[in-house]
Amino acid sequence: MRIHLLRHAEAEERSESGRDEDRPLSAEGMKRMRAIAHGMASLGTEFVAIYVSPLLRARQTAEPVALACRFKGTLKETKGLVPEANVDAILHELANAKVGKGDVLLVGHQPHLGRLFGRLSTGRSDIEIPMKKASLAAFEVDGDPSLDRAELRYFLSPRILEKLS
Repeated sequence: MRIHLLRHAEAEERSESGRDEDRPLSAEGMKRMRAIAHGMASLGTEFVAIYVSPLLRARQTAEPVALACRFKGTLKETKGLVPEANVDAILHELANAKVGKGDVLLVGHQPHLGRLFGRLSTGRSDIEIPMKKASLAAFEVDGDPSLDRAELRYFLSPRILEKLS
């Protein structure tokens, strides 16, 4: 299985409701995310599943990627990707999803994605490797992602992804 981690793009500082989970992407974040999505599509990845945090900005980050990559499924919302989630929760969810050797995209937030990056890289859940907004990392794992360490395949900044579009 190849696990892709994508941090949400730039979001507004506040939402109309005042709730953090309702914060949308900024106009600039939306614009950049469309270019980044095309850059991701140029990599030729065909996602078999896309998981998103229930926070609005994660869904808004995933939607242009799904469109650009011609994803045929539906976005799967999971609390396993909220900022304070335990990193092992999403790995167990993936292990139980039976996606085989396919490519899976996880769209979430810091500090969770940084801890997940650390967990996949080292096998330890106490190491955080921060990710910039709209950056993408891909890991290859041969077995159960909740048990095995993974091999980092690439870590791309938003600027590189935009240049690929």
